[in-house]
Amino acid sequence: MIRVAVHVHPGSSQKKAGGEYDGALVVHVTSRAIEGAATNEALSVLAAAFDVRPSAVHLVRGVRSRTKLVAIKGDDDRLRQRLEDLLLDS
Repeated sequence: MIRVAVHVHPGSSQKKAGGEYDGALVVHVTSRAIEGAATNEALSVLAAAFDVRPSAVHLVRGVRSRTKLVAIKGDDDRLRQRLEDLLLDS
């Protein structure tokens, strides 16, 4: 399992993970930050970006914040490599 700092950008025109903001992985979601919709969509986008089941992605901290800490279960080496690739993507 790895833990990833994530910066969620709600209200975007597309859903994607990639790039870095203040040391955190940027996740763009189309949902607005209303009643956890953006957070839930961000977790789903992360699951797709890391090619893991949605149940493997858990919010650790940051329910009401744009900056969140997320735990992702899986092969640590593969997940770390994917994280490096996503951070370099813009």
